[in-house]
Amino acid sequence: MDGTTRRAFIKQTGFGMLAYALPIPLKNFDMKTNNKPFDVIIIGGSYSGLAAAMALGRALTNVLVIDSGKPCNAQTPHSHNFLTQDGNTPKGIAELGKQQVAQYDKVTFYNGIASTGTKIENGFEITTESGEKFQAAKLIFATGIKDIMPNIEGFSECWGISAIHCPYCHGYEVRHTKTGILGNGDYAFELSKMISNWTKDLTIYTNGVSTLTAEQVKKLEAHHIQIVEDEMVKLNHNNGYLQEIVFQNGNTAPLTALYSLRPFVQHCTIPESLGCALTEDGYLKVNGFQETTVNGIYACGDNTTRMRTVANAVAMGTAAGMAASKKRILEQF
Repeated sequence: MDGTTRRAFIKQTGFGMLAYALPIPLKNFDMKTNNKPFDVIIIGGSYSGLAAAMALGRALTNVLVIDSGKPCNAQTPHSHNFLTQDGNTPKGIAELGKQQVAQYDKVTFYNGIASTGTKIENGFEITTESGEKFQAAKLIFATGIKDIMPNIEGFSECWGISAIHCPYCHGYEVRHTKTGILGNGDYAFELSKMISNWTKDLTIYTNGVSTLTAEQVKKLEAHHIQIVEDEMVKLNHNNGYLQEIVFQNGNTAPLTALYSLRPFVQHCTIPESLGCALTEDGYLKVNGFQETTVNGIYACGDNTTRMRTVANAVAMGTAAGMAASKKRILEQF
């Protein structure tokens, strides 16, 4: 697979504890009492951003977390493959995480959206949509990505519930059920190999003329994987849980789950405006310490990797927080 094809393929595919937690007051930003520069500003306060904030808070670092409270997995009912949190709700995990991070008095939260960023003499300045300006020596972007939905009625309502992207996140819950793949060509063929591990009742929906090769079709037939070329117009569902596909020709097909690894864009464009490079796949380019190509700017979570799991986001956030803290400490010595 040449570089251009590989880039197009990867960019297309993108591949109960809370009840016992006591509420902890959050330290929110007050412009009247705190207008000093921070050591680090974290943009994005979901799993990766919170993990970075915890690492920084424990390192006695003065940190501001800017977050709008709208995570990309807001409608996903359960999170999986995260040790000690398997099956808990994404919202519950995030709320408990925020309560724990809020115990560190160096961490401050600001409810809002960062709109622009500029380089200044001693670091960076972030301006929010409402006009507030905050300064810090270093930045961490935990801003995620934005999936691009297909023009199929009902798809966005099912996204993250029964229209899914990752078998390791969702496959066990829909194992051995009637399952589809929305895709075509090499992408659909390669994904079918993976999904066949979780179900043998599998159909590829190309949503138009198939571009699968004769050799691929023969292989799929050998594994009893069907191919349907009819164009989709609608997903009938019950509160996001798939019931059937409706095709343009009026036909329908019952279905429980539909895999579709969506193309995406960066949710936040500030890193690019500050000069941070993207990989050929469209992710923020980082080194082993989660630092971008711009000195002093770090990134972690879904905006840097195809591995979109809560566990991985937390691990990357912890690494980013520790790396930013260590660099700041050594610079000040």
